[in-house]
Amino acid sequence: MWLINSSIGKKVIMSVTGLALFLFLTFHACMNVVALISGEAYNLICEFLGANWYALVGTAALAALAVVHILYAFLLTYQNRKARGNNRYAVTAKPEKVEWASQNMLVLGIIIVCGLLLHLYNFWFNMMFAEITGMAVPYSPSDGYAYIQQTFSNPIIAVIYLIWLAALWFHLSHGFWSGIQTLGVNGKVWFNRWKIIGIIWVTVVIAMFVAVVLGFALFPDCAGNCCSL
Repeated sequence: MWLINSSIGKKVIMSVTGLALFLFLTFHACMNVVALISGEAYNLICEFLGANWYALVGTAALAALAVVHILYAFLLTYQNRKARGNNRYAVTAKPEKVEWASQNMLVLGIIIVCGLLLHLYNFWFNMMFAEITGMAVPYSPSDGYAYIQQTFSNPIIAVIYLIWLAALWFHLSHGFWSGIQTLGVNGKVWFNRWKIIGIIWVTVVIAMFVAVVLGFALFPDCAGNCCSL
């Protein structure tokens, strides 16, 4: 099957899974911004999602997308390095018009995976997993607001998240237009339009995440209390 065996097929799978994950990140960012406005409203969203069957199905689907995306990223990187052979050790000038993110996607990917594992531990493990297993946790599994406060009150963790989000911005800003190109948008006019749309979209999404980190790190007592002011 060409989707699995060919290089183009692998890139198509990478593009589809990557764009699907980006759509989820957009939803996740919009959801998290609610925590800056109202802690109660944010916890209502967390309770609605919780460990309900639809949330479990969605989580399983997201996990599958992430695993496939990461696996194919490593497969493509290995395939490209194998194709270059010993030439990859030769000292060459940096190609013109090649973005920094494109040259460092593997490094960015590793940073993103490490940040994802930390994020899962801080939130998913204490919330959905705790609700499923019934294990003892510091706060109620549906009290996402408390976990946000606890996590970002630690300045070291907050800085790590900011580094992770910076890596995500570089990865997504390159990955978005690269995925669009792989899926067939090659015309100069529309490709340039989608590239601009992608950069703006990615920047807005990452900015929402950054706002939550900085909001709770710098103003822990004010964040989430806008509605009561």
